[in-house]
Amino acid sequence: MAKTSRPDRKRRDSRRDSRREPSEFEDATLSIDRVTRVVKGGRRLRFRAVVVVGNKKGKVGLGTGKAGEVQAAVQKAQRAAKRALMIIPMVGDTIPHEVNIKHKAARLRLMPASKGTGIIAGGPLRVILDLAGVKDVLAKRFGTGNKLVNAQAAMKALQSLRGDRSEKAAVVPVPVAKSEIAGHPEENLPIKQVKASAEDLKNLNAGPRG
Repeated sequence: MAKTSRPDRKRRDSRRDSRREPSEFEDATLSIDRVTRVVKGGRRLRFRAVVVVGNKKGKVGLGTGKAGEVQAAVQKAQRAAKRALMIIPMVGDTIPHEVNIKHKAARLRLMPASKGTGIIAGGPLRVILDLAGVKDVLAKRFGTGNKLVNAQAAMKALQSLRGDRSEKAAVVPVPVAKSEIAGHPEENLPIKQVKASAEDLKNLNAGPRG
């Protein structure tokens, strides 16, 4: 009997099963290059993808992937970037201080900027800062124009920033009354009146000598 004649069996919709919840992270492909490796039988041609992943809220990661097909290389780079996510310390919408970084043949300078300045940068550095959530920054690139090297230098510069990298939530402290503290030594103590003796008054009136 054919499977389609069974009324109790329903055809599974593969498109519905493939739906996933939208992720908070966004990704951008910086470059896709053809790379070759010389082996014993000749040259091996593959594709290398460089991908940046970030949530625009202080998290960003950089990853690279190699494969025989472009799509497979991009997927490998995305997984590597998510594994390499790091938290960027920020003061408002800018970085906390100036950074000067030299990585291989690339040199970068990042400087904090006032509100409304925007991202004054270009190339891979602009993409990384945008996905990291930095909205106001001044940047300058010196040296090589290689996208992978510049992206690695940008990640190194962001990693060298000093500041709080913990994902902390805003906690409002609640004032606690003194009477609510359990076991307070001054709580509910009896008041006892003490009367000074004649000898104590005499010593008090005498005062210090010499």
